[in-house]
Amino acid sequence: MIATGRLRWWICAAVCAGAVAWLLGAGLTANIQYFRTASEAVAARADDGSHTLRLAGAVVPGSEQDTATGVDFAVTDGHATVEVHHVGSAPELFAAGAPVVCEGHWQRDLFLSDRILIKHGSDYRPPEVRQ
Repeated sequence: MIATGRLRWWICAAVCAGAVAWLLGAGLTANIQYFRTASEAVAARADDGSHTLRLAGAVVPGSEQDTATGVDFAVTDGHATVEVHHVGSAPELFAAGAPVVCEGHWQRDLFLSDRILIKHGSDYRPPEVRQ
């Protein structure tokens, strides 16, 4: 009798622990958003299809061109370069050489972006005050 009660308790505890672990794992992986470097994105382009993803790299100097709907530019990680068409206005810190993360999807060899995030360092420099 005692062994059966103890066994039931251990089974119940194991089921509860497994359920909690599964909920934590499923919840955390659903909320984590990764980005791919230009090389990784180009390598996985055929598998991604039109799924939304994040593309990271630096803006290629001289590639930025304003369009009627946003801006066209190229992003590179030093190994691969991706042409990006962004719909919407670019962030204030968007510039040549700036590290960016573009959210969007592939359309053939062109990455269509609808959101640009600027990656910046942790050094804060207050704006200069002119008198």
